[in-house]
Amino acid sequence: MQTSSSESESVPIQVLTYKECEPTTFRNNSHSVRILEGLQSLRKNEVLCDIRFETDDGAVVSGHKNVLIAGSPYFRAMFKNFDESNKDLVKMRKIDSAILRLLLDFIYTGKIKVSEENVLVLLPAANILQLDFVNGACADFLQKQLDPTNCLGIKSFADLHNCTELLAKSEKFIKEHYLKVVKSEDFLSLSVEDMFKLVFCNDRNEPEQIYESVIIWISHDKLGRKHYLKQLMEHVRLPFSSSISDALNSLMEECKLKNSNESLSFDPHKSVENFTIPGTTRSQLRISSSSKVILIFQRSKDSSMLSTELYEPITQLRKNGPMMNNCRMTAGIGVIKDTFVFVMGGVNQSSSKSVSMLDVSSQSPSWVPIVDMLVSRNGLGVGVLDNCIYAVGGHDGTSALKSVELFNIRIQQWKMVSSMSTARISTGVGVLNNCLYAVGGYNGVSYLKSIECYDPRLGNWTRVAEMSAPRDGVGVGVLNGVIYAVGGYDGTEFLKRAEIYRPSDGVWSTIANMPMARNRPGVVALGGLLYVFGEHIDNSTVDIVQIYSPKTNTWSLEIFSRDDAKKLYNAVAVNKPSHFFN
Repeated sequence: MQTSSSESESVPIQVLTYKECEPTTFRNNSHSVRILEGLQSLRKNEVLCDIRFETDDGAVVSGHKNVLIAGSPYFRAMFKNFDESNKDLVKMRKIDSAILRLLLDFIYTGKIKVSEENVLVLLPAANILQLDFVNGACADFLQKQLDPTNCLGIKSFADLHNCTELLAKSEKFIKEHYLKVVKSEDFLSLSVEDMFKLVFCNDRNEPEQIYESVIIWISHDKLGRKHYLKQLMEHVRLPFSSSISDALNSLMEECKLKNSNESLSFDPHKSVENFTIPGTTRSQLRISSSSKVILIFQRSKDSSMLSTELYEPITQLRKNGPMMNNCRMTAGIGVIKDTFVFVMGGVNQSSSKSVSMLDVSSQSPSWVPIVDMLVSRNGLGVGVLDNCIYAVGGHDGTSALKSVELFNIRIQQWKMVSSMSTARISTGVGVLNNCLYAVGGYNGVSYLKSIECYDPRLGNWTRVAEMSAPRDGVGVGVLNGVIYAVGGYDGTEFLKRAEIYRPSDGVWSTIANMPMARNRPGVVALGGLLYVFGEHIDNSTVDIVQIYSPKTNTWSLEIFSRDDAKKLYNAVAVNKPSHFFN
């Protein structure tokens, strides 16, 4: 039966009465999942895809730019700031097509399958695309696989890819199962560098284990490794037991080291110190690496001397440290083993080559002179790599410097290493992935935004991605596998701007601006936060520390001092001394 239009139009609208109530919002909890499933279906069938990636193995993987931008900071930077924003085909390097498909599947679905077959390639690829969840999933998977036969390999992998939690878990596992670990094939095949790193750890519970592991490692290849016996034993600072002494003497005899120029000259009844500087007190380095304080340098108002203060951010406790007799303006500062603090160069009353050292673990800490640098350096950058100090660039009183020199703590000598391609004054220096990064600076003519990276294994400097703007006097910090560049001077103004660099993706990205501009600040990474100290560019009588949280991309402020007679100058993190705040 048909209904005429007139009849339809005459149907009255029903009027309902309601109880008093507020408007209600209803949520379909499966809606976002269904949307993503629909988008994934479109991608699988290459419908409305506006970007294709060509991988090294020649395959092409498709996607939707908007989805990828929403799911990955890497793609967000790629499609917003670079030439790829206008392309529909992009070449992807260092990721094969199977892994790329897995990661795009994750962006579209939120699911990722980690296996023994893919974890070692999946994690580095997730780092490139900045997919933190996948990175964490891979780290969790590897953590559950730890056993004495693979923990050294997992530790090395975690160190290479900046997986700090996995690295800590691996190191803890190695410590707890050391005797089993040293019987593994991985231990026997450790490189010299990795063996030194293993022995260099200071918190072993049983000293005999270290001696035994050195003997086992040397004995596995006496001919190739006998020359490292003396150096390894020099890093072991606890007393010999009689059994260890006998074993060592036997091994020396087998290696024909006794009565030769390579003789160890050990006295079994004395301790072998881990690190010694002539003229300083011997130090006990058994402080937990998690127990840190900040050593702050303060310049007197008349710039006649440099004072120090130890500061614990969590408790807000502070304690005066030893004073330096001159100010050492524009000096470089570096720390070895979180205990030995070196201040070098700068404008001072003695020499711009001079170096002073402070042992914060000493019961009576004081600054003592050590070996001078080879070159006078003001406004130098300083980095510490493999327990060697690098003095980078600066000004010698005549011209800006490209040269770089290294202090070897074992033999207590400076030597020149490869020069940078560009002279740099007031360059910031960061250390990441066993490489040294010289960031920005001033070459005597221009303010620099270029970056150079030094790999000690190759012995040369290479250019990497530039910052967004020049920065002279930039503060540099490294936290969770990321290099931070904050403040500085661009030739026109002092900067509040901050940006970050991940070597895995090779691009700089901006983060939230600091509330206040800073020039030549000290930057300290501690407890998952970044602390920026010093070098006000105004006439304020208040010293304010700026604190950055990577989790929230926000800065907070803390009033540190209202003492107009002193100004914050720089800061470094050190182990909390055993006598601290007692």
